Amino acid sequence: MYQVITRASERWISELGWLSSRFSFSFADYRNPDRMGFGALRVINDDVIAPDTGFGMHPHRDMEIVTIVLEGEVTHEDSMGNLKMIRAGEIQVMSAGTGVFHSEFNRNPTVPLKLFQIWILPRTAGLVPRYAQKRYSVSPGGFETLVVGTPPGTLPDDDSATGPIGIAQDAGISMGKFEKGVEFSLDISEGFGIYFLAIDGEFQVGDTVLQARDAVGIAGIPAVSGKCLSPGSVLAIRVPMTR
Repeated sequence: MYQVITRASERWISELGWLSSRFSFSFADYRNPDRMGFGALRVINDDVIAPDTGFGMHPHRDMEIVTIVLEGEVTHEDSMGNLKMIRAGEIQVMSAGTGVFHSEFNRNPTVPLKLFQIWILPRTAGLVPRYAQKRYSVSPGGFETLVVGTPPGTLPDDDSATGPIGIAQDAGISMGKFEKGVEFSLDISEGFGIYFLAIDGEFQVGDTVLQARDAVGIAGIPAVSGKCLSPGSVLAIRVPMTR
């Protein structure tokens, strides 16, 4: 079994005044050769963006970029012609592909914006850029799939108003919401791993106890079991372990 643990207190801290971030893996000016990702999972940033501030137009390419809004709302604009508002309880996916410019702003004058930004390496480079967003709902007692991988050579179907958003990688993101004492189990296919991030509450995943914002990545076993120790939510990010 392969396992990597990242405690909330061990994440890199970036404070820019208007932006408060916690990096689980190397990002921007932070470079740690021991924290370059988990398989195809390259970035998990835990961001708080102050009112009336945000990221100006900047480029990305060849990355599946997932944004999960926890509190507040973000205004997204990009070079594909999209001008969208993503609110708490919604998820956004931007496939940067051959290249895209975008901005992300908190236009609210008083309320901070809290979100996760997750980057997953695509299966292949040079894809056509695309954008999608949907609402999600997680019922207590189980996992809800937010992001799902699509087969090679196919494009994700983003026409439905609900359901998971597809990405160009054999990967997925699920969110679970549990009460104390509830147990769960997830299969791990050969060549894959699952990265668990406790959003809040307390969980035991395998032999590891996770407090809020702690994480553990597990690979090399057929399945992993967990238990909720105090009410809360957890992300489960399934990725191939080869990049």
